[in-house]
Amino acid sequence: MRLWYGIGLLVVAAALAAFGWHWVAEDPGYVLLRLRGWRVETTVVAALVILLLAWALLTVLWRLARWPFGAFSRRHRRLSQQRLGAGLIALMEGRHGDAERDLNRASRLDSLRGPALLASAEAASRRGEHGRALEALDQAAQSAPQAARVLRARVLRREGKPAEALALLVPEADKGTLTPGGWRELVQAAMANGDIRRAREALAPLQKSGALGNRAYAALEAQVLAATIQAAADGASLNTLWSQLPKTQRRVPAVIDAYARRAAAFGLTLPAMDEVESALRREWSPLLIETYGTLAGDDVEARLRRAEGWLDAHPNDAHLLLTLGRMCVRLKLWGKARQYLQRSLALAPGSAAWEALGDAFAGQGDTEQAQRCYRNALASARGDAVVPLAQTANPGQPDTQPIAIEERDVHGVPRLRE
Repeated sequence: MRLWYGIGLLVVAAALAAFGWHWVAEDPGYVLLRLRGWRVETTVVAALVILLLAWALLTVLWRLARWPFGAFSRRHRRLSQQRLGAGLIALMEGRHGDAERDLNRASRLDSLRGPALLASAEAASRRGEHGRALEALDQAAQSAPQAARVLRARVLRREGKPAEALALLVPEADKGTLTPGGWRELVQAAMANGDIRRAREALAPLQKSGALGNRAYAALEAQVLAATIQAAADGASLNTLWSQLPKTQRRVPAVIDAYARRAAAFGLTLPAMDEVESALRREWSPLLIETYGTLAGDDVEARLRRAEGWLDAHPNDAHLLLTLGRMCVRLKLWGKARQYLQRSLALAPGSAAWEALGDAFAGQGDTEQAQRCYRNALASARGDAVVPLAQTANPGQPDTQPIAIEERDVHGVPRLRE
């Protein structure tokens, strides 16, 4: 298409040139210049050509005269761009001192002043130099006021001043002119300040802005909703809040966990159990499995039977085995508790399983093994090495108890563990 368009333009230009030449050839015009005894006679076409050549010559001479002065500005621009690039790379690599130095130098160029000062403030904040970061933001606000405001709020929140960060963002939020990054910072500052209502109100514009991906937004939304549920004053307000939440939000495992634990704290154990069991029937969740085993109530035996029924579908789930072990400890079924908890530890070692196993040994009166389990729980929480349990059975007898049970799909093919 572009080729034919170019050919058409050439044809039109050739036609205009042909007709124009015949028009000028019939009467080329006459120009007379007379100055101080000088007399110049020429045609109009020649005069126009002379004027164009003179203009081109003057332009070339002007640029040649300006070249020595422009060389300094071009060198300054090139060095500033190089320093900006080096400063950003140093910022990403964690060399915050080098980044701050290079970015401050790059800010001497007016066109790079705003971005360089913003990046320099971020580097200073990561070094813990919050005062210097705020000074850089004062200068950056002249070039990029909105970006400087958002970054200032982030620096204040990192400094442990969420109230000041929130007060900085609220006026723009009330006017609806806050940037996408500002909405995200507003949610985090409001959460840190305990203003859950303001955090919930900021979720809708944050989602609309598209500043976060689906997974990041879902995690932040779940955090805000869980905090909202934890702030419920009593059971009635909790049930009212829960009924007002959209159906999609009531299906998030973290939100269900927060509701179940808060409801159980108000004595609403049955509604909490109903929500957890309904969620587990829809989708398996390790978080809700642990919640199911830790909630208070007198129906532990019924819950244990129900949870043992889930072993057929999830025989190698360490979270389910931990839940079963905890419930067996509550029912004083020490032998079953040890079996479940030892299998859970073999599949996924963790401090919670070590602590529950210590409770099982303590219930049996084995103080030495219980203390060792508790020490292992602390070591596991700190990331230190754990000490194996002492052999209580016959050392010469091999342990034939299975750790992981083979799982097969509907076609009978064994499933590989992830």
